[in-house]
Parts: sequence; structure tokens; C-alpha cells
Amino acid sequence: MTTAELISMIISFVLAGICAFISVCQFAEKGFLFNNAYIWKSKDERERMDKKMYYRQSAIVFCLLSVVFLVIGISSIILKIQLLEIPLIICTLVYAIVSSVRIEKHRKK
Repeated sequence: MTTAELISMIISFVLAGICAFISVCQFAEKGFLFNNAYIWKSKDERERMDKKMYYRQSAIVFCLLSVVFLVIGISSIILKIQLLEIPLIICTLVYAIVSSVRIEKHRKK
């Protein structure tokens, strides 16, 4: 294993840990809400909105991102799972889009 592979593996595991930590905080509904629906609203709208669905969406997305970075780190050790992160990234994007649409439909009712 070269130095570059070692450094990329360490960075991937650190990013996986950071995403997992953010995911746990989002599941607990603590801390800043990492969601565009929250970020782009005014202070008054933020106070009035129901944040529970948005916290859950952000938590699941960060959990999936943690798995993606974990797979990237492991794939630098085991070369047999090298492209496994691509379907995981696609699943994460599809989940984010579908859940956003579902939240908007639920909010409009």
C-alpha cells in the first residue's frame, strides 16, 4: 500500500465518521438542520415549520453518505469491491429526491 492510498483511506474513514456523527445528531433532532428546505427559509418561517421530517431526511442521507465513505475506505484495502460506492451514491440521490417530493406532498395537504 502506497502512501497516497493510505492517506485516501484515512480521509475516507474520517469523512465516514463525520457523516455518521452528523447522522446521529440529526436522528436525535439536535444541532443545525442540514436541509435546503430549512436553510433557505426566513427566521420566521424556520420557527413555524415542522422540522421532524427534514431532520429524518437529513439523518438518512448522512447515514448513507457515511456508508459510501466507509465503502470507499474499505475498497482501498480490498480491491474486489472497487465500484460498489457508485450504486450507493445513486441510491442516496434517488432517496433524497423521492423523499423531498413526498415531504412536499405531505406538507401541502
